Amino acid sequence: MAALLNQFCGLRCPPVSSSPLSKPASTLPAGKRVSTVVSAYYALTPAQKERQKLKEIFEEAYERCRTTPMEGVAFTVEDFHAAIDKYDFDSEIGTKVKGTVFMTDMNGALVDITAKSSAFLPVQEACIHRIKHVSEAGIYPGLVEEFVIIGEKSSDDSLILSLRSIQYDLAWERCRQLQAEDVVVKGKVVGGNKGGVVAIVEGLRGFIPFSQISTKSTAEELIDKELPLKFVEVDEEQSRLVLSNRKAMADSQAQLGIGSVVLGTVQSLKPYGAFIDIGGINGLLHVSQISHDRVSDISTVLQPGDTLKVMILSHDRERGRVSLSTKKLEPTPGDMIRNPKLVFEKADEMAQTFRQRIAQAEAMARADMLRFQPESGLSLSSEGILGPLTPDLPAEGLDLTDIPPAEEAFTQ
Repeated sequence: MAALLNQFCGLRCPPVSSSPLSKPASTLPAGKRVSTVVSAYYALTPAQKERQKLKEIFEEAYERCRTTPMEGVAFTVEDFHAAIDKYDFDSEIGTKVKGTVFMTDMNGALVDITAKSSAFLPVQEACIHRIKHVSEAGIYPGLVEEFVIIGEKSSDDSLILSLRSIQYDLAWERCRQLQAEDVVVKGKVVGGNKGGVVAIVEGLRGFIPFSQISTKSTAEELIDKELPLKFVEVDEEQSRLVLSNRKAMADSQAQLGIGSVVLGTVQSLKPYGAFIDIGGINGLLHVSQISHDRVSDISTVLQPGDTLKVMILSHDRERGRVSLSTKKLEPTPGDMIRNPKLVFEKADEMAQTFRQRIAQAEAMARADMLRFQPESGLSLSSEGILGPLTPDLPAEGLDLTDIPPAEEAFTQ
């Protein structure tokens, strides 16, 4: 009892004017007052005792915050400023920031860039191509990527991000590189006007003047078609991207050698033959060059969309016409009708045999020519190799007096 009495006698509770628990100071004598306090304490219910304890804790905390607010706190004001500096970044438009996607929906994606609020990536800024959902561009929660700040939402001061702007700059850089390398690229035609057509190349819209298109097609006929193209002008500052189909076709045609075998796709069938696409160039496979056997109905042998190997027979660069043949590739006459798969497999082998025959024929033609021109000082060996005159060919030439005229030779 004495110990309890001493605790209450030594209890200091500074007055808190705003606390509803505060009571007016008692005017009773000290001894009477202590006895009253002890009696009052034992008269309290458990809930009242708990409330009394909370009051004491509160008043102690209030006194500590008023007198020594930073006592026992390891996080100083200097630490606070250092933390702000660590996560502070330049939020001006055009600044690149690294962020982590943590939520996506039909409108775009929310990105954590360690700012005071999350940043927003609109779906139209998620990719250089048109997409309906950010997932089409490979954007999912957890993706860490570099973005560029393009604006700020006035409603909540959150930042607006873009990936499209970064991809746009990279696309122009890629086009400049491809132009420097003078390579042929593919572009899909998506629109047109009276001056030409518009094609998508590396995600950018480029213009192809009709004067730079190798065929006489209209803009409507070219829509949704892929064309081989070369770069004519790449100017990012003026947003000018000019392309040429004619230059790309000339480059491709230069590689077409007579007797070479190329892969083609049947585009259309006509009564007189089939048109074959060979790398952006349309060639004609005439009905007479399909097989050694007679073909009465082309559709029984070929269908649009079929892939086959064809041999280049002739190439008129000025008129843009290429003549093709599968007949020359048949291991045995009629294989193109009976076994087109075998013709495909043996195409290169048969083409090599065909070229050897052509070389032998040319060698024989040169030999005949040299026999009548001994003054050239050259002769052709049996292997078709040019060299000095041999004893087989007299230096004074051949005596043609015993050779009958062409008309007599024909009648004999």
